[in-house]
Amino acid sequence: MSAAVLTRLQFGGTTALSVTGADAIVNLARSAQLGLARNFAVLISAPPSASLPALMSRVKSVIGKSGQVVNLVSYGLVTASQRPVATNIPAGAPANYLNLFKAAAAKYCPGMSWTVLAAIGQIESGDGANNGPSSAGALGPMQFMPGTWAEWGINGFGPPGPPDIMNPLDAVPSAARMLCAAGAGSPATLSQAIFAYNHANWYVAEVLALASEYAKNSA
Repeated sequence: MSAAVLTRLQFGGTTALSVTGADAIVNLARSAQLGLARNFAVLISAPPSASLPALMSRVKSVIGKSGQVVNLVSYGLVTASQRPVATNIPAGAPANYLNLFKAAAAKYCPGMSWTVLAAIGQIESGDGANNGPSSAGALGPMQFMPGTWAEWGINGFGPPGPPDIMNPLDAVPSAARMLCAAGAGSPATLSQAIFAYNHANWYVAEVLALASEYAKNSA
């Protein structure tokens, strides 16, 4: 256009939001269009020395009344008490993981708390939720290597026949037997027994910490 003048007009600007970590705020309609989730979960890991009631109180004060705080240790025990060990359970055998941990510890390793088996079962497979094989080739709810299973696998509470590495009724008693042979029946040698099960110091610490939490939450 003849004699036109190009003028730059500012009609908007940027400013920092008052919500830390938020880059933009949209309404519910736009949120739906973008596929944004309205609900989300946050996993909080606290040291064993932390006060659970105090921690939960502080979290609730941040998320408000509509938020929910779940103690995963207690939740894990409830899940273990509800998760069936197998579809075909022999008469008299423990029917769920929690009872299986207790029965296996009592029968195959007196002196070892059932919470140790429960901690290992949770860490290794989520109580049978992920039976492998692992990247190293471990199998079953207690993640035995086939060679180790050949040495320690027994027909615990399972049906007659060869010990089954994938059946918790055999795998959990076999783990208790192996741990006991390494010294798990005595508090003085429990750590070395767990180390013999999995040769890592972090693993020993994690098992002992979770076993301690199980003990506190089942009292």
